[in-house]
Order: sequence, then structure tokens, then C-alpha cells
Amino acid sequence: MANAEQVNPLVPQIGKIIKIVEETPDIKTFHVTTDKGKPFTPMPGQLAMFSLLDVGEAMFSITSQGPEHLELAIKKVGMLTDALHEVEVGQAVGIRGPYGNGFPLEMMKGKDLLFIGGGIGLAPVRSLINYTIEHREDYGRLWIIYGARSPADLCFKDDLFKNWPKVKDCRVDVTVDKGDADWKGHEGFVPAFVEKLGPKPEGMVAITCGPPIMIKFVLQSLEKLGFKDEQIVTTLEMRMKCGIGKCGRCNLGSAYVCLDGPVFTLAQLKQMPDEY
Repeated sequence: MANAEQVNPLVPQIGKIIKIVEETPDIKTFHVTTDKGKPFTPMPGQLAMFSLLDVGEAMFSITSQGPEHLELAIKKVGMLTDALHEVEVGQAVGIRGPYGNGFPLEMMKGKDLLFIGGGIGLAPVRSLINYTIEHREDYGRLWIIYGARSPADLCFKDDLFKNWPKVKDCRVDVTVDKGDADWKGHEGFVPAFVEKLGPKPEGMVAITCGPPIMIKFVLQSLEKLGFKDEQIVTTLEMRMKCGIGKCGRCNLGSAYVCLDGPVFTLAQLKQMPDEY
């Protein structure tokens, strides 16, 4: 007979949306809490299963957190996300987690950190950026390189142009594939922008997340700049169904993205089947 206090990991907590931020025309950030406060306390890079009753459930990165809430930035790409983009503040939702391994915080201590994001890929990286800002004394210089298709597609604009540039020893460089009439910044793809900026690998860890094609070429750019596989960290977005390593939807060989990932070093990825 099961212990009455045993928690079923597949049953979500019931929460509610307390704030919605429209980041871009197809990305919104949802602030979620419960009657007891923050649903759980994730480490940077971990994931949450987010659900709407009678619509569905999916895994999303946790992009930041406060004392009483979690933040999830969600791009409108399908049935569940379309429905989420229609809800209003006060909407009841399901949330369970945290899942995954998070970023290697101890390995990064004392090192300079290079964050490279593209589009919605800045969401999981933002959790680590905010963590290192909160624990500023544990990490070296911070350098954020971010790009999107257009100025309208840039996420977290307040962070990019107001908050992060004010942080001590924090540099922010932004590019868009193609600007508009008001854009005064850099134009060009992220990998080429990284090579142009030329970060030095000595004493630095590079963290990247974005569209798979961007990650592919960013990894090549970092290798050109002299970064070793152990210095490069990325996240995978394999389709995850259960979140607890039972359904087999997200396995890479013997590894499960929901348990052993989503964060991996490039050295780890090179030991896995080439399925990502």
C-alpha cells in the first residue's frame, strides 16, 4: 500500500497566472504562482511542465524567478501555446517540476561567462544570467551576445537595453538579421557576429542556446576562436513527454534529456549519437 504522503510526480500543482508580458508578436512571458507561493525553486537551466486543462501539457524552460513566482517565456507554435497566448491574468494552470540538470554552476565559478542566445533561445540563458548577477561575487566578467530576426523579435528588451548593461563588468551586444528604419544597431547573423567580436577563450565558459541551425554554426565559430569542447555549454530541446525518464521520447542513446539534460557540454554531446 502506497504511503499516503507519497507525491505522484506526474500530477501538477494548480497555479495561476499573475502577470503576462508581451515580449514579441509571438512570445509572451507568464508569471506563475500558487496559493502557497512559488511552486518550487529551480536551478538555472531547469525545466517545468506547464499545462492548460482540456488543452494539453508541454515542457518549457524557466526563464527567471522571484520570491513568489516563476517565469516562463513561451513562443506561439502550436495548439497548447496558441491557447496560452489567449489566456488572461488570473487563469488557472498546471505546473510541475523542476526537471533536468541545470547549468554547471560550480564549474563556472571564478570564470568569465560568454552568453550567446538567439530568439526564444535567450529564455533558458536568461535564468543563468540573472543568477550570476545575483551572485556577482562568484563569477568573472559577463558578456551577452544576442540576436533575433528583426528588432520586433528581440526578447527581454528591458534586460538587454536597460538592466543588464548597468551591471558591473557586464557587456551586452545585440544584432538582428535585418533591421528596420529605426534600428541603429548591428545587422547580421549571430555566428558571424560572434566571430567579429572575437571573445578570447582563456578563462571563459561559453553558454549558447537558440535555433538548432544557429547553435550548429555558433559551435563552429567558437571552435574557430579556440574554445575547447569542455568550455562550451548548450541546451537541447528534444520533445519531452513525461519529464521523469519513463516515456523514452527524449532519449539520446542511453541518456535522457529530461534527466541528464537539457544542459550538456559539447564534450558530452560528442559522446552521444548524432541525433540532435
